[in-house]
Amino acid sequence: MPIISDKGRKMPESPIRKLVPYAEDAKKRGINVFHLNIGQPDIKTPQVALDAVKNNTLEILEYSRSEGSEEYRTKLAKYYAGRDINVDPKEIIITTGGSEALMFSMGSITDTDDEIIIPEPFYANYNGFATASGVKVVPVVSKIDNNFALPPIEDFEKLITPKTKAILICNPGNPTGYMYSKEEIKKLASIVRKHDLFLIADEVYREFAYDGAEHYSILQEEGLENNAIVIDSVSKRYSMCGARIGCLITRNKEVINTALKFAQARLSPPSFALIASEAALETPQSYFDEVIEEYVERRDLLISELHKIEGVTVAKPQGAFYCIAKLPVKNTDEFAQWLLEEFELNGETVMVAPAAGFYSTPGIGYDQVRIAYVLKKENLVKAVTILKEALKKYNA
Repeated sequence: MPIISDKGRKMPESPIRKLVPYAEDAKKRGINVFHLNIGQPDIKTPQVALDAVKNNTLEILEYSRSEGSEEYRTKLAKYYAGRDINVDPKEIIITTGGSEALMFSMGSITDTDDEIIIPEPFYANYNGFATASGVKVVPVVSKIDNNFALPPIEDFEKLITPKTKAILICNPGNPTGYMYSKEEIKKLASIVRKHDLFLIADEVYREFAYDGAEHYSILQEEGLENNAIVIDSVSKRYSMCGARIGCLITRNKEVINTALKFAQARLSPPSFALIASEAALETPQSYFDEVIEEYVERRDLLISELHKIEGVTVAKPQGAFYCIAKLPVKNTDEFAQWLLEEFELNGETVMVAPAAGFYSTPGIGYDQVRIAYVLKKENLVKAVTILKEALKKYNA
């Protein structure tokens, strides 16, 4: 019998999606499932983006350019300029979601068995992208006890080897909601310059910064022209996850030229989604102001309710729309599955993402879950109430 690849066997399951069959079975039994597991906003997509697709007059759905249309990249560069990030349209490659931008980045700067240092916990799919690229993830552990603050710079330098090619951060962070300060970005910039590494920043949650915090992009840092690679996406910013449009941005011409070859190999990003994404750039600031206000209220409510549950520890997010909560259970994979298979409260249950999959260090995160506060406030209260009662029964 033919066998699958070693790479395929090592490819990790998504902690966000692997429990979907159990959730679907629960729904078939008539159980209402509150989805706290996935970052799918319930915020309405800007009407201007929907109308652009609905009212277009295309007669042939042609290939787009591999790097995305010049019109869109020009408008995108203008969007960044409005946020004190000055880039040329030629320094942007449009991708099929931020995921493809990450794959293009790893493909462009790493070879098999090269290493990328990543503060953990981190976006779970980084493990998958690294496996697909034959790259080794070298973790720097941040801890819930200090709100997942950036580990000391010395911790990074101890891990740098001849195989190290980059440091990868998510800012604001998924799954922690941690926001890197300007000072922390400068420290990371100093390291990559000193050791001649790339600094990759996943900045898809840039707009979601709370409590007066301001997002500082690595592209705003002088002297990183050859080191900085930014990953971005329309998915969260405009609540357009299904559009699958992202981008890779770098001033390093060699990286751009190399990533473009990967882009040409997959032909082009999806045309209708490009139309929607270009139109979304016309979204007024008032849209973001309202969205941020809503997420701050949801965050504060969620944290307050979680603090009422005995034995639960939760870090307060400074951005994005996730938090990591430590639960009084030994294995949240088993607990999350039990929630869907065996527990309900008045015909309802919750779905969470077990956090072990957001780490690469073995044995860490098994008592933690990631919660996405993308539900309306009344549903968040219901979901936490269900979680509280579930923990009582599970630990009885």
